[in-house]
Amino acid sequence: MDVDFAQLRTFTAVVDGGSFDNAAAELRITPSAVSQRIKSLEQHVGRVLLRRTRPVVPTPSGEILMRLARQVARLEQDTADELGFTADETNYVTVPLVVNADSMSTWMLRALARMPVRHRALFELHREDEFHSTALLRDGTAMAAVTSVPEPVQGCTSEKLGAMRYHAMASVDFAERWFPDGMTAVELRNAPMLTFDRKDDMQDRFQRRRTRRRIDPPRNYVPGALEFVDAVRLGLGWGMLPDAMLGDDTDLVDLAPDDPFDVPLYWQRWRMDSPVLDALTEVVKRTAQEVLR
Repeated sequence: MDVDFAQLRTFTAVVDGGSFDNAAAELRITPSAVSQRIKSLEQHVGRVLLRRTRPVVPTPSGEILMRLARQVARLEQDTADELGFTADETNYVTVPLVVNADSMSTWMLRALARMPVRHRALFELHREDEFHSTALLRDGTAMAAVTSVPEPVQGCTSEKLGAMRYHAMASVDFAERWFPDGMTAVELRNAPMLTFDRKDDMQDRFQRRRTRRRIDPPRNYVPGALEFVDAVRLGLGWGMLPDAMLGDDTDLVDLAPDDPFDVPLYWQRWRMDSPVLDALTEVVKRTAQEVLR
């Protein structure tokens, strides 16, 4: 498909900026020139690529083209680096990633800090549930993802990083009040449960595995990894906490010490030759080996 690179760059600027005017300011051209480039691109592809809403968003066909546009931009930058056109030390490249909250809070930032400085990489982190993160790969928002989905998104590769081990934890007082006889189905039905957000079903999956029943207990929603730990510690409910966040916390008790819950994690990235993505993959895999099971 013979697509004009300038049109692809304009398309990306419109999506990222949310409007034709913002794209025009970014590209230093007139809004009418932006409109003409997008119109020509849509005519060439034979599809409507943008919904003219506020903000402008890509159509399903536009999401496919968005992934191509970002990959082309990545290849352009890598080629310029290798040819020495971007030797200026102030010239950085931004790599968008999607990471689940617990990985971001426990090991991912350590991995990013290991990136060789010669790549001049900056990172745009998107936080998303590990079972839903591939959507951002699919629509081109992210170049790589830490995810629990093993099947690679079209145009991506997938490698297993390991498993993050979780434990059903509660404060001492909470455990004594709600689980005096252990985590039975009756207690689980009545005891308040903590959930990260409405996409988070880890606690539900754990209790289904343990009881072979579907249970809908009262629940608190706490959308922050560190805040979630604090909510458990303060007795707002029980919740699944990863090994890396527990340490020697004597304020917490493991409600099911014989029943840990392992969540496999995978590294999905665009299938393309890119020195930046290759280096990022290496530091992510190396750090994951130190932390995950």
